[in-house]
Amino acid sequence: MAKSNTRTGVKSKGRSKAIDRPFDAGILKRAREIAEKYQIVVHQEDGAYFGRSLEFPHAMNDGKTREEAIGNTIDIITTAIATMLEDGQVPPTPASQDKRDEQVNVRLSRFERAFLEEAARSRGYRGISDFMRAATLATVR
Repeated sequence: MAKSNTRTGVKSKGRSKAIDRPFDAGILKRAREIAEKYQIVVHQEDGAYFGRSLEFPHAMNDGKTREEAIGNTIDIITTAIATMLEDGQVPPTPASQDKRDEQVNVRLSRFERAFLEEAARSRGYRGISDFMRAATLATVR
């Protein structure tokens, strides 16, 4: 297969670092298509925007605007997915395509619920369920 000369960069605090080698053009295209389907959670802190994915909670990036943070986050997720594809691994299914038809009930105290709701809100989640699912899955994968 022909190799692409395109390098996927990771921007952070005004600096851009390119990966150490280019990805195969087909793998990079497939990775980008997958990454663009992932849900990006954005929160603002101290005038900057920070994004991360529900499917890849440890893949994060920032930007001066919400849109820039989303674009930079998709770039870093694309790199992670391309690496997985090169290694023969299967990336996580986009949350929008993963049918969730099972329910688990968890009993919490009022304090625990309030604490988790605030944690979810401060990290950009719509609710406690998305936050708990992402946090738990990130620790067991």
